[in-house]
Amino acid sequence: MSDPQPQQPRDGAPKPASSRTPVFIALGVVVVALLGIGGYLLWREKEVPAAIPPPAQPVAEAPSTPDAGSDAAPAQRMPPLGQSDVRVRELVALLSPEPLLQKWLASTEDLIRRFTSSVSNIAEGESPRAALSFMAPPGAFQVIERDGRTVIAPESFARYDPVVRVITSLDTQMSAHTYKALKPLIDEAYGEISRPGQRFDQTLSQAIQRMLDTPVPEGDLEVVDTPGVNFTYAAPELEQLSAAQKHLLRMGPANARALQAKLRELQGALALPSASR
Repeated sequence: MSDPQPQQPRDGAPKPASSRTPVFIALGVVVVALLGIGGYLLWREKEVPAAIPPPAQPVAEAPSTPDAGSDAAPAQRMPPLGQSDVRVRELVALLSPEPLLQKWLASTEDLIRRFTSSVSNIAEGESPRAALSFMAPPGAFQVIERDGRTVIAPESFARYDPVVRVITSLDTQMSAHTYKALKPLIDEAYGEISRPGQRFDQTLSQAIQRMLDTPVPEGDLEVVDTPGVNFTYAAPELEQLSAAQKHLLRMGPANARALQAKLRELQGALALPSASR
């Protein structure tokens, strides 16, 4: 049998018919994207401008900031939210030696708000692509024909390898300490977009659990060329997943499992409350 030839879709990626559809990595906790938290994180091919709330009015900066390994991080010792990028970069840069992480940090602003927005999106099942556009993979989405089926090409999955390498390289325990150190700023940013009474720890727990609950099938991921929406997943149980979960699958089975394993580590290290959705 001859080698399958890649095919280019009209616009780029599997998307549900009813949606325009990851993990703020820089703080070492989501995949979107969540690792979404994750980590785990995924984006459509066309870049979408980030919808980030406007910076808060600056106030006088406190004289000192907590150490990255400290469990206690009083709000008065952290810089104001609108001026926190420098401190965030300092702390997060220590989590991994990967050059790509340093590049993301240097080229991105409003890091805390991007993180909270991404986690909130994933917890709700939405794509975090707007806040994580700086992590968009290079190249184009591709499919191939194999045994009479249209499946996502391995080259398409490989585009996410650098993102996964950064996420899995994060020091888990140091990530947990960094999260605690930055928690006052995170809570402040989350308060700008959350409903009254919502706590960020609970939302983060929900985001992580949503990614962990994503079924990752073995073998090829079959897709269907659907008029008007490009490609959709052929398996009904995959197509009915949330946008965030379907984006996780677009990273490929090996990458998705690696991210889920890292999320489990972070989930334990952060001692988050039980997820409830």
